[in-house]
Amino acid sequence: MSNNSLLQSSIPGMKAHQGKVRDVYEFGDKLLFVATDRISAFDWVLPTGIPDKGRVLTQMSKVWFDRLDVRNHLISMDMGDLDLPDGVDVESLDGRSMVVLKTEVFPVECVVRGYLSGSGWKEYQETGRVCGIQLPSGMKESDKLAEPIFTPATKETSGHDINISFEQMCEIIPAETAKKLRDLSFQVYQSGADYAAKEGIIIADTKFEFGHLDGEIILIDEVLTPDSSRFWPVDQYEPGKSQPSFDKQFVRDHLVACGWDRNSEPPALPDDIVAKTRAKYVEAYETLAKSEFPWK
Repeated sequence: MSNNSLLQSSIPGMKAHQGKVRDVYEFGDKLLFVATDRISAFDWVLPTGIPDKGRVLTQMSKVWFDRLDVRNHLISMDMGDLDLPDGVDVESLDGRSMVVLKTEVFPVECVVRGYLSGSGWKEYQETGRVCGIQLPSGMKESDKLAEPIFTPATKETSGHDINISFEQMCEIIPAETAKKLRDLSFQVYQSGADYAAKEGIIIADTKFEFGHLDGEIILIDEVLTPDSSRFWPVDQYEPGKSQPSFDKQFVRDHLVACGWDRNSEPPALPDDIVAKTRAKYVEAYETLAKSEFPWK
């Protein structure tokens, strides 16, 4: 297959603030979020993109922003709402771009876990806790928690975010604000998880980002996507092991199997891994949006 992924966006005369996946451009009190097709694994951005991955993330975030009863930063999906310079390749940005409010971002990732997996499972095995929260003994990998837990993390510019306790979060931002972010995170997670479960997807955990504008807390960035969450198929869920998922599992498995040392530049991905990964992202979108992905 030909890989027509977008690894780097470009707007003439403008410099983007670049994250692992998103390119962000400033337009006064608005921002243009462009989700590229970059994919990362083991803290490396890979040289091969996943075609339309950025469109999946953007369109899925739009589905959730429309569903969730909480203020968010989305203004529109129409780049015509911005005064774009001449020469912009609008077609390459179509479907992967959001015009959003510019907010002051809280410097903490708001993570909610409904199941014991990932770094939470690793920490539990070592200490019986997750981010300072004591859990029952004898739990297995991927077990459902009695109730979701809030496990914040620092926002690191490179490498992994660092898990912290809620008390540590209260040292970074005011305690009253931290409580509001925690409550809002639980609300959004539960609403999303309940809907997804009816459609056959378990949202095992997720991370949210929030900003504030004019004294109001606003949900920002992407929300409840395969990049910011663990999505598991309900009909294959089996505690006691890692679960099949709707994300970059094929990519991770390939990188482990091919012998890459994780300390040097990562190798390119073969076509079949790219195709399978793209299909998983598209399947997740179509399942939750209950409509066909427009960029088939």
